[in-house]
Amino acid sequence: MTTEVDILEKRIRERFVKAFATYHLLEDDDHVLVALSGGKDSLCLLEMLAKRSRIEHPRFSVEAIHVRMENIAYETSTDYLEQFSKSLGVSLHIVTTRFDDDLEKSQTKPKPPCFLCSWYRRKQIFNLAQELGCNKIALGHHQDDLLHTALMNIFYQGRFDTMPAMLKLRKMPLAIIRPLCMVQESDISRYAELRGYEKQLKHCPYEHDTHRTDMRRLFEQVQQMNPEARHSLWNAIVRAGKLVEES
Repeated sequence: MTTEVDILEKRIRERFVKAFATYHLLEDDDHVLVALSGGKDSLCLLEMLAKRSRIEHPRFSVEAIHVRMENIAYETSTDYLEQFSKSLGVSLHIVTTRFDDDLEKSQTKPKPPCFLCSWYRRKQIFNLAQELGCNKIALGHHQDDLLHTALMNIFYQGRFDTMPAMLKLRKMPLAIIRPLCMVQESDISRYAELRGYEKQLKHCPYEHDTHRTDMRRLFEQVQQMNPEARHSLWNAIVRAGKLVEES
């Protein structure tokens, strides 16, 4: 008997496979490092990649990294992440880092904590990827993330752009991929609930100090006015060639 979780897994897997086939995200002999934050999106991404890696084509290997930021109280249960990764046959690397609050406050134009936290986490991910010989870094952004980013860039930056599904880096032999780029957040949320993903502990004092929450609400309002808004905006992104880029 087909259950709801079976239906959801099939839909997510089909869109996951379509994304990496359409944008050539995975190839034979790839060594992929998954950024595992502990949230539902990265857990789903790791599960999909790990299961796909057991299939003969394409042949690729998967490892994961979880970065802990000492001076930002945004934590997950590393025991759970280790157990989750082990159940999928994936090695998990846990790295701890921090940024200097006092030094940043002394700058003429100090950068916001969210930027610094993200930048230092990314630095650790890139360092480990090169150390392990990985050629691709996988991030758990879903379709809603890409659509909200496009709106943020229009309203706050005056340009039409988003996070690409494939970003090839010129300065190093690495590419950033987003295999969940065609998957809707609502599907991941329900799948995570049915699969019993453990929720992370959210205590970040800067969590709502961004425009992303506003864009999420705006997009929900637009969808109420036009249920096809998601498809229209996505098609605009596709036609503009924003899903495969080099940097």
